Amino acid sequence: MSARNTRGGTEMSQMISDYLPFIRPPMSRFVTERGNPVYGVMAEYETTPDVFHAAEKIRDAGYKRWDVHAPFPIHGIEHAMGHPKTKLPYIVFVIAMCGALGAWALQYWITAVDYPGFTVQGKPFDAWEPFTMIIFELGVLSAAFASLFGMLMLNGLPRWHHPLFGSERFLESSQGKLLIVIEANDPAFDPEETRRLLEETGGREIVLIEDED
Repeated sequence: MSARNTRGGTEMSQMISDYLPFIRPPMSRFVTERGNPVYGVMAEYETTPDVFHAAEKIRDAGYKRWDVHAPFPIHGIEHAMGHPKTKLPYIVFVIAMCGALGAWALQYWITAVDYPGFTVQGKPFDAWEPFTMIIFELGVLSAAFASLFGMLMLNGLPRWHHPLFGSERFLESSQGKLLIVIEANDPAFDPEETRRLLEETGGREIVLIEDED
């Protein structure tokens, strides 16, 4: 199966459409002869060491948008793939601080600006000590929501459909198949060059995955 090049969308629009299913994804960079967008190229590997070393070679080749699929965890695969450290802790910290600051600002405005005159614990109207419980609670609540929704966003969820679900071979990855899929939206992706790289790394049963939606 062959693919031809088309004008693709921006990386930002692709990221947004990945986890917001109601937003139309950008046009794929490649389409098949039937006019279907190309999602990527998939290859199968015989053993765990084979897929591990293939991941190292694909990482060194400069690919960024790709994944390894296996029916069990592979120790150290995230390092072989070159995964950067997750941004989630930074997202959680910023949102938690915003929640805590917002809680302080709301209480300060109520007690010291809008409704002064209510004495709490005999302290000045702008004292921060009575605010600590609400600051703590809203900081923790904000961190919890940031953890949940940040995790979903960074994992491209929710997503009700995925092009790989249309591949019978991919569905067999939960029953012993070891697969590597390189996405067509990767800046380094080229149908022929990517296929050649997968062949050099020991991949077999290499197929082009269409997004038939």
